[in-house]
Amino acid sequence: MALVETTSIALGFKAPSFDLPNVVTGKNETFGDHAGENGTVVMFICNHCPYVIHVREELITLANEYTAKGIGFIAISSNDAVNYPQDAPDKMRELAIDLSFPFPYLYDQSQDVAKAYDAVCTPDFSVFDSNNSCVYRGRLDDSTPGNGKPITGADLRNCLDNMLAGNTISDKQYPSMGCSIKWK
Repeated sequence: MALVETTSIALGFKAPSFDLPNVVTGKNETFGDHAGENGTVVMFICNHCPYVIHVREELITLANEYTAKGIGFIAISSNDAVNYPQDAPDKMRELAIDLSFPFPYLYDQSQDVAKAYDAVCTPDFSVFDSNNSCVYRGRLDDSTPGNGKPITGADLRNCLDNMLAGNTISDKQYPSMGCSIKWK
């Protein structure tokens, strides 16, 4: 496992479009299909990464809480399923159903969507406002596997709460870190 941090890029970019298969429904879906009225969280995750496994329950909690507030959530896996079969669409589907993901779990087989979002690790978070402009590229919180800190979702919650309140999102954003996306 190679530890990688979210790439720091200028905020304000528009959410790149995509058309990816939802591993649960089998239907292709787009950013617009799941964009929230008040904003959207795009998260690059996968099944096997210990950093994702560490925060999965909090991601589900956040999505359940903030979807009711008009925030959309989209999960995408871009890992190479040939060399990482635990991240294959059938395994993604099993996990999404077993954990009752309240968000779509999409598969980026070409890895073009990960590249368009400059995603490099799992988990990797980008938050877009109601105009689909990126306002946040950072971590969920300061908890990582083994550091003993509680999983609170504080950093992402702070971003979403400020966005919902119409407040400015702080430029001080800490990168997410996790396993590298498994490139082909």
